[in-house]
Amino acid sequence: MPRDVDLGREAFPHMTFRDGTVAGVQARLARVSFSGELAYEVHVSSWHGRHAWDALMAAGEPFGIAPYGTEAMHVLRAEKGFPIVGQDTDGTVTPHDLGMSWIVNLRKGDFVGRRSLLRSDLRRPDRRQLVGLLPVDPTALLQEGAQVVAAEHATAAPPVPMLGHVTSSYDSTALGRTFALALVERGRERLGATVHARTFDGGAHHAVPATVTEPIFYDPQGARRDG
Repeated sequence: MPRDVDLGREAFPHMTFRDGTVAGVQARLARVSFSGELAYEVHVSSWHGRHAWDALMAAGEPFGIAPYGTEAMHVLRAEKGFPIVGQDTDGTVTPHDLGMSWIVNLRKGDFVGRRSLLRSDLRRPDRRQLVGLLPVDPTALLQEGAQVVAAEHATAAPPVPMLGHVTSSYDSTALGRTFALALVERGRERLGATVHARTFDGGAHHAVPATVTEPIFYDPQGARRDG
């Protein structure tokens, strides 16, 4: 659509932006993706929002373009293991807990949060870490917020030790099954193990077995993001 911006992969790499013209108006294009697919965000002045939208939809019509909503985006981002702050995290979760240690550079000097990241409590090996869960029954949809417990506590009378909780849970067309994200104590050490998601419904306790996996379920190499 923009004729003054090279959209090629090498000229316009992931996590960069370019200024150009879209549908005759000034725009900022950002090559970012919260769906895991090759994507570009188009930012224009609010005055030109409807004009740019109509132009993009018209240009994409021959290719089957279609808008999608936030619920679809939630499923797509969870398949890629992209956390939502405030849903898959709370005020106790650090980048290390999310498997995002690569985003923290302690050698670059002082920054907001550096002192907290160095506290002993935030460096404990038994912290809860973001992992994936695949229910043993591929049609079972885990309840968000369900307590995650060890197999030996699946049917024990409460209270039982809690390993963590389910943060996101969806039915995936791409995977052909249900899946979930969860914060689980020593989660990365439990890959391949079976845990149980316990819920309380109608006066009865339910425990759904699930296998602990890596949190990235779809296109782990990011090939689709890069086109």
